[in-house]
Amino acid sequence: MAVWDDVVGQDRVTEQLAAAARDADALVTAEHAGAGHGAGRPEPEPSADRVASQMTHAWLFTGPPGSGRSTAARAFAAALQCVSPDRALGGAPGCGFCDGCHTTLVGTHADVEIVRTDLLSIGVKETRDLVRRSSLSPAGGRWQVIVLEDADRLTEGAGNVLLKAVEEPAPRTVWLLCAPSVEDVLPTIRSRCRHLSLRTPPVGAVADVLVRRDGIEPEAADRAARATQGHIGRARRLATDERARARRAAVLKLPLRVDDIGGCLKAAQELIDAAGEDAKQVAEEVDTKETEELRAALGAAAGTGGRLPRGTAGAMKELQDKQKRRSTRTQRDSLDLALVDLTGFYRDVLALQMGAPVPLANDEVRDSIHRIATASTPERTLRRIEAVIACREALDRNVAPLLAVEAMTAALRAG
Repeated sequence: MAVWDDVVGQDRVTEQLAAAARDADALVTAEHAGAGHGAGRPEPEPSADRVASQMTHAWLFTGPPGSGRSTAARAFAAALQCVSPDRALGGAPGCGFCDGCHTTLVGTHADVEIVRTDLLSIGVKETRDLVRRSSLSPAGGRWQVIVLEDADRLTEGAGNVLLKAVEEPAPRTVWLLCAPSVEDVLPTIRSRCRHLSLRTPPVGAVADVLVRRDGIEPEAADRAARATQGHIGRARRLATDERARARRAAVLKLPLRVDDIGGCLKAAQELIDAAGEDAKQVAEEVDTKETEELRAALGAAAGTGGRLPRGTAGAMKELQDKQKRRSTRTQRDSLDLALVDLTGFYRDVLALQMGAPVPLANDEVRDSIHRIATASTPERTLRRIEAVIACREALDRNVAPLLAVEAMTAALRAG
């Protein structure tokens, strides 16, 4: 299985990446051949022009959520590290089976750093550590590759720190940045990257990969892919997690519960409570383990609640602040997911009202969709979609979640 097989519905992008990987392989092979000739011997340069036109040191992957930005970046990183012997016979790098490909894809390659965050932002300190690493030569692989999956979460200061490394990279270092859009990255950084734009993959392609890769039954895979409108990660979760399906079903009932102000306020509170429950579950799974590990590292007996050694309170406070920020992001992400599902519901309502020849994303609640569609007008449906979008924007501006959601449910009632 080639490394590109999981990059779903992005043929144009994979063609560009495969061409760059071939040129990158030619460049490293030429350098190794030159080194083997000994000191004072000229290095061969069979493809210098082609390398310059296809391969570069910094890439920016953009696309809507679920398009597979990080999957494409990881696949490219694996192709850059490919050591398959078939390359010498004309085979393309990125076989998916060799040690370089396998260790990159599972996240254990010594020269591939995968950076993601479960916090609200990536700060200067973390970015400086990345820049320091980027200056090193590969330990054993062909390239030093840094995949920054959440480049849009860089603070302005962190972006300025990263800029210098992108401007003047080490000879064998490659930066792979992922963000929803080019506007989410500093102009000075994106101008120094080669930009690849991914699209939302077709529903059928997402269903196929769920069946092939995750072993999901075809009917369940098709239902999940259609419900999430091509979002690969959400489709997998919806097909495999009963709790996710229950949460989504509850959200799709909300449009029928906002007939009066009391219903609006109750529905808003339930959305907030559900998001808080998700954050609490993550905290129970992760925070306790992190805290006990840090206490043990600092010399306090695990599970005893004993006092920490003198001078270590700052480290514990830093961990608690990190956990609080992670809880905030988890709650916001869960709430945003509910709002996306709600937008999909009204999209189906509008499709029925306009007689659009498109399949419903939420066919399992067709009766509710039909009921809302016949009781309102396309203009009112558009205003409701705008209310959901306005709520998401308010949450991005750090408006109190309950106030934002209550305003949205009241707007849904008014239409």
